[in-house]
Amino acid sequence: MSNDDHYGGGDVGGTGQTRTRLPDSPSDPYGTPRRTPRASRGLVTVVGVVVLLVAAIAFANQSSDSPGSDTASDKPPTTTSTAPTGTAPVTTKTAGIPKGFAHDEQGAQSAAANYATVMGSDGMFKKDARHAITDSVYTPEAANRLKGPQDSAYSAAFLSKLGLDANGNPPQGNTFISRTVPVGTRVDSYSATTAKVSVWATGLIGMSGEKSTDPVRTTWKTWTFELAWSGEDWKVTADSQQDGPAPVPGDVAASSADDISKATKEFGGFTYAR
Repeated sequence: MSNDDHYGGGDVGGTGQTRTRLPDSPSDPYGTPRRTPRASRGLVTVVGVVVLLVAAIAFANQSSDSPGSDTASDKPPTTTSTAPTGTAPVTTKTAGIPKGFAHDEQGAQSAAANYATVMGSDGMFKKDARHAITDSVYTPEAANRLKGPQDSAYSAAFLSKLGLDANGNPPQGNTFISRTVPVGTRVDSYSATTAKVSVWATGLIGMSGEKSTDPVRTTWKTWTFELAWSGEDWKVTADSQQDGPAPVPGDVAASSADDISKATKEFGGFTYAR
């Protein structure tokens, strides 16, 4: 039979001779037949990868736990950590103002952070509350020296610009807000008797009310305190402020005056620890 008989079809030359098509080969006639992948081979590969991964993790853990390891996690930080320590700063308060800070760097930082919160509160806008705060956070000498200038600074004219009356009270139906929220502290200098600590803080100040012309806004300050160990506690001898550092404002829409007033009443403050 010729090749034409293998691949042709129909009558040949009208002779009545019939061509026959043979069935196709089940495999590729021009190459090695393809083999179906075995599922077990893929499973072995996956198992091998898992075993290697587990071994690598075990080796890493063993290396980091070894006594002679020289990894960074085995060494104390080379600079003062900015994370809070979790140690309670004080156990007592007087008129809501923390006192009895530890006689060390952490105690000085905790004192500065808490004093910034108190001195940046709305209590400073009322004479009696301001005098009580000043007597509590400053040394006796500094308190006596500062009360007069403070009273002059918080004059009726100044309070009026904030929408307050001469006694520091807001109009009926309005809420005056002044809060300081420490973000971090820095020890500029320290000894057993004196310390200089800077507090980076954000704040809220303004009048919350429908007819307020001074809406609540945020501020960013660095408040520097010079402290002295006096009467078994850290006390302020002098302080100063400067603006910033201030981050780029976020895109959160401002809340209504009612929401701000409600939040101020519902959310209390903290006692800050270093």
